[in-house]
Amino acid sequence: MLANKAASENRSLVADASPEENSGIDNCVFSPSARNKNQASLRSKALQYLARRDYARAELHQKLLVQTENPEEIEALLDDFASRGWLSDTRFAEQWTQLRGVRYGAQRLKQELRMKGVADETIAGALEEIADSEETRARAVWQKKFGALPVSINERAKQVRFLASRGFSLEIAYKITGNIEE
Repeated sequence: MLANKAASENRSLVADASPEENSGIDNCVFSPSARNKNQASLRSKALQYLARRDYARAELHQKLLVQTENPEEIEALLDDFASRGWLSDTRFAEQWTQLRGVRYGAQRLKQELRMKGVADETIAGALEEIADSEETRARAVWQKKFGALPVSINERAKQVRFLASRGFSLEIAYKITGNIEE
């Protein structure tokens, strides 16, 4: 009720104002204080995103584009965050590969990181860390899904396709599914 009363008082103040005063109200949108408020809300929104999880720079840039029409503001903000260590593509790629690497192979992780806008050098560095465990991870995924070696060529093809769809190399998929004697 109080909010309605305050809103109606504000409307009556604007309606009672002279045309010269009304023009000042329209121009306040472009004032420096309004710009600072927009930057503060953009900064606040970016911090909210980063508080939940790490983001790649390009991914966070895309999320913030809907908040403002000025991409220069976003770039300046992201540069500030990067200089403070709050935003790092390297850290994001390492965390992404550790988190998703349990279920997916290097090829899939590489593709996902590319889609998020991470540079190829950064991706290569992150994938080096988990490259040694590729076969072990593939075997764990295979064991959870199938648990037994295939007895026919059709079953083997199904298991190899499954591992390939998870981003594991065909070499590893064939090694895990074993040889089938015809």
